[in-house]
Amino acid sequence: MVGNRGSKGEITINVLLLSIVSFLNDLSSEMIMPILPMFIVALGGTGEVVGLIGGLRDVVSNVLKVFCGYWSDKTGKRKLFVFSGYLTSSLFKLLLAFSTLWQHILAFSSLERVGKGLRTAARDVIIAESMPKKRGKGFGIHRSMDTLGAIVGSLTVFALYWLYRFNFNLIIITAALLAFFSLIPLKFVKEKRRRENLKLKLSLSIGKLPFSLKLFIAVSTIFALANFSYMFFILRAQVLFTGRWSVAAPILLYVLFNVFYALFAVPFGALSDKLGRKKVLVAGYLLFSLTNFGLAIFNSLPALIVLFSSYGIVYAIIDGNQRALVSDLSVEELRATALGVFHTSIGLAALPSNLVTGFLWQSVSPEAAFVYGGVVSLFSVVLFILFRKHF
Repeated sequence: MVGNRGSKGEITINVLLLSIVSFLNDLSSEMIMPILPMFIVALGGTGEVVGLIGGLRDVVSNVLKVFCGYWSDKTGKRKLFVFSGYLTSSLFKLLLAFSTLWQHILAFSSLERVGKGLRTAARDVIIAESMPKKRGKGFGIHRSMDTLGAIVGSLTVFALYWLYRFNFNLIIITAALLAFFSLIPLKFVKEKRRRENLKLKLSLSIGKLPFSLKLFIAVSTIFALANFSYMFFILRAQVLFTGRWSVAAPILLYVLFNVFYALFAVPFGALSDKLGRKKVLVAGYLLFSLTNFGLAIFNSLPALIVLFSSYGIVYAIIDGNQRALVSDLSVEELRATALGVFHTSIGLAALPSNLVTGFLWQSVSPEAAFVYGGVVSLFSVVLFILFRKHF
C-alpha cells in the first residue's frame, strides 16, 4: 500500500519515487561498474592503480556526505541536494566515456562520485522521514530497487558487449545518456518543510551526536577498512577465463551478485525491524569475512558462483541496515549530519583499505589481499559483539 507519511509502515510516494530514481541511475551506473576495473587495466592500470581509483571514489563521495548532510540540515533543504547530485553524476559519466588513459579514469570517475556525495545524506533523510515506523523496510525497498537497476544494467552491458560488440567507451556513452532520465521522477518528490537553522555549526553538530551513534560509527569504520572495492572481486574472476569470456564471465558473476543483493535487501531490512539491527548487521559482517577467506582459498567457477552470491547477501544485509541504525540512533534535527558523518567515516577508511589491498594484490598475491579483508572484517565482528550493548 502506498501512503503519504507511512504512519503504519506502508510504502510512501516518496520512497517509491526515490526508488525509481535509484533504479534508473543504477541501471546507468551498473552498465559501467562491471567493466570499470577491466577498462582501467586495458588503459595500463595495475592492481595498485585499481586500489587508488577504488579508494578515491569512496573518499570523494563519502567525505562530501558529511558537509552536504550538514548543509542540508542547516538550510532545511533536501530535494535540491538530491537533484544536484544526480545531475553531477550524469555529467561526469559522460566525460568518463572519452578516457584514453587510466589517469583520465582516475579524474572523471572520482568527480562522478561528487554527485553521490551531494545527494546521499539528504535522500536518506527523506526516506527515513517518509517511513518512520518501518525504516528498515523503507531502506530495504530503496536498496532493492537500486540493485534491481544494477541487475538490468549489468545484463544490458553484457548484451551490448557480447551481442553488439560495443567497446568500453561506447558502452559508457550509452550509460551516461540513460543517467539523465533518472532526473525526471525527482520532480514529484515532496520534502518536509523546515526552517533554516543558520546557527547550526558543523563542529558543534558532530559533538552533539549521541555517544551510542559515535560508537557504532567507529565499529562500522573498522569494518570499512576490510570492505575494499568490488573491483578486486571482478579481477579475481577474470583470471579464470580467456578471450571474450574474460570480460563476459565477470560481468555475469556481477549480475549474480546483484541478483542476490536485490532478492534479500527487503527481507533483511524487514528482519532488522523485527529482530533488531545489531543482530542482523553482525551476521552480515561475519559473512563478509567468510566470503573473503573463501576467495583466498578457492578459485574455481563453482566456488566463484557461491562466493559472488554470498557477496550479494552481505550487501543486502549491511547496506540499508547500517543507514537505518544510524537514523535510529540520531535525533531528527541532526539526522542528515549523522548520516553524513557515518558515510564520511567509512569513506575515509576506504582509501587505506583499497591502497593496502592494491599493494598486497600487486606485490604479494590476490590471495593475500582477500586474507587481509577476512581478518580485518572478523576483527570488526569481535568489536561489534563486545560493544553491542552500548549502541
